[in-house]
Amino acid sequence: MSIYGISGSKIYIGGVKEPANGGDLLATDFTSQTWAEITPVESIGALGDTTELSTFNAIGIGRTFKRKGVANAGSMEVVMGADYADTGQLAVRAAAGTKNSYAFKIEFNDKPAAGASPKNSLRYFTALVMSASEALDDANGILKLTSTLEINSNVVVVHASAT
Repeated sequence: MSIYGISGSKIYIGGVKEPANGGDLLATDFTSQTWAEITPVESIGALGDTTELSTFNAIGIGRTFKRKGVANAGSMEVVMGADYADTGQLAVRAAAGTKNSYAFKIEFNDKPAAGASPKNSLRYFTALVMSASEALDDANGILKLTSTLEINSNVVVVHASAT
């Protein structure tokens, strides 16, 4: 079993991208994006589907029936060291002022050590940029930009490969 560290991972913002209407997005749906890396990043957050519970109370049986309902990929909080000149941060700030969904890409630092052309694993998704707020903590703190991303698509997983 292999486990992977987070150090060296990167997050990127692309352009306006609406979630698929009636289906899941694929990795190929993100090939036309122009990506801006968001730097420097302290924390990317969590992502992935959680399914809601749907219930039905059957009166005559006296039993609650449960089924899996709709999936929600959640929200993630990206914490950055505020940099007013960073292209990625500028894009995040601009996206927070719109009602559009944007393409995002996370690249892990997990490519195989050997292979013809090793590649890191990737995660693609669309999200609404709900906030871009500055955190002014204490006198010894660093000015941080925190952005909440509401993921509104499936998360496309592309595994690391040797080629």
